[in-house]
Amino acid sequence: MSLQVTLERVSAIRQALADPAMLVGSGGALTGGTEAPSTSSAAAPGSGESSFAAALAQASDGYQSPAAGAAGALAEAGAATTPGLTSVATTPGLTSAAGAGYPYSLEGVQGVLGSTSPAAAEGAGNRIVAIAESQLGQTEQPPGSNESPAIAQYRSATAGAIPGAPWCAYFASWAARQAGEPLGEGGQGLGSVSEIWSWAQSAGRAVPNGPGVVPKPGDLIVFGDEHVGIVRDVLPDGQIQTIEGNYENKVAANVRSPGEATGYVNMS
Repeated sequence: MSLQVTLERVSAIRQALADPAMLVGSGGALTGGTEAPSTSSAAAPGSGESSFAAALAQASDGYQSPAAGAAGALAEAGAATTPGLTSVATTPGLTSAAGAGYPYSLEGVQGVLGSTSPAAAEGAGNRIVAIAESQLGQTEQPPGSNESPAIAQYRSATAGAIPGAPWCAYFASWAARQAGEPLGEGGQGLGSVSEIWSWAQSAGRAVPNGPGVVPKPGDLIVFGDEHVGIVRDVLPDGQIQTIEGNYENKVAANVRSPGEATGYVNMS
């Protein structure tokens, strides 16, 4: 096929693309084109003819496909203003961690929820302590009622919580949930000390107290089936600083001797 014939065919195709009506009114049909010659059929240099590929490139110079044009327009307009495309921050249904009820924004997967790195483990305990500290001084209203607006919030972290019930386990469940480390097999929270200890045993988190046992900040401190608190720190003399819900009708800071607890729940 001569160069002139090739150029004429390409020109016809370009006109048809520019005016689709020509395709409808012409009465003819576009074929699938001709098979491109192999590279061995290209004319020799100096013969005055070019290969099919070269002719097609020459004829198509300056032509932009509709797909390329659309892509360029999208890039120029910017994804943020394209209908149907929104940034994560403005997507309905996606909110920050703080909006979901967490006092701290969640970081990436590494170093936070579900991570087993040392940094993540240490961070979990520190978060629990910081959250518990923020509630120091919250009291029952009236004293002895096991009720207050704050205590109602603590109960919200435990499925099936009972208004007016002792709330030390509710407080521990709430602080753990706020820190991204919810209690219970399904993260549903736990409403009694015995449930917390049973879950800790099944999850491999239970640490019975004994010689040489030293808890870490953020661990839960358990007193039989009667009471549970949060380890705030361990003093140089071995005394254990705690934050405990429902201690003297409030969230209170306390100091416990090493032998008082029956066990700990490892939260980190």
